[in-house]
Amino acid sequence: MGLFNRNKSAAATTTATAVAETPAGPDLGHLTGDWAIDTTHSEIGFAVRHAMVTNVKGRFTEYDGKLHLDGTTPANSSAELVIKVASIDTNQAQRDEHLRTGDFFAAETYPEMRFRSTSAERLREDSYRLTGELTIKDTTRPIVLDLDYTGSATDAYGAERVGFEGKAVLDRTDWGLTYNAALETGGVLIGEKVKLSFDISAVKAA
Repeated sequence: MGLFNRNKSAAATTTATAVAETPAGPDLGHLTGDWAIDTTHSEIGFAVRHAMVTNVKGRFTEYDGKLHLDGTTPANSSAELVIKVASIDTNQAQRDEHLRTGDFFAAETYPEMRFRSTSAERLREDSYRLTGELTIKDTTRPIVLDLDYTGSATDAYGAERVGFEGKAVLDRTDWGLTYNAALETGGVLIGEKVKLSFDISAVKAA
């Protein structure tokens, strides 16, 4: 009898663990399908520490992206994104031109950055995580994107839309972007950590 009770307890623990490992979330089955990122209603931005005291913020204005969403089984979802490096915009033309040179992105030789997801998971409620590979210049390395589902709707033109906000942090030197300059007061001009931000609106494919 005691052995039976122990087995029952172990089974209950295993079941509870399995439930805990599959976070509950909203029923998003209606989102299942292919989606194209609407670049006129989306933004891909970044922020980098400057002169040890503040952040320079910028964005990329030209890119294409597509999503495959599985609202029932999020692990089957995927994403791809291609960014035109020359479209970088930090609201300062001289700085943008420098960023396009070989000191940074070498835009003429490597005109595109690419992201391709390798796995997806729901973390909790409306929060998700995409793990994937980011290619900058001739270097491909893993990166993790955390995303929040912000809603879905049919717009005034009858198109189905879905929204996500996201963020990621990377060390630019991991992709060979090592340019820097020393400050007279100590430290360096440009931080190595880059904070990425995503505000995505996507339209469902017909």
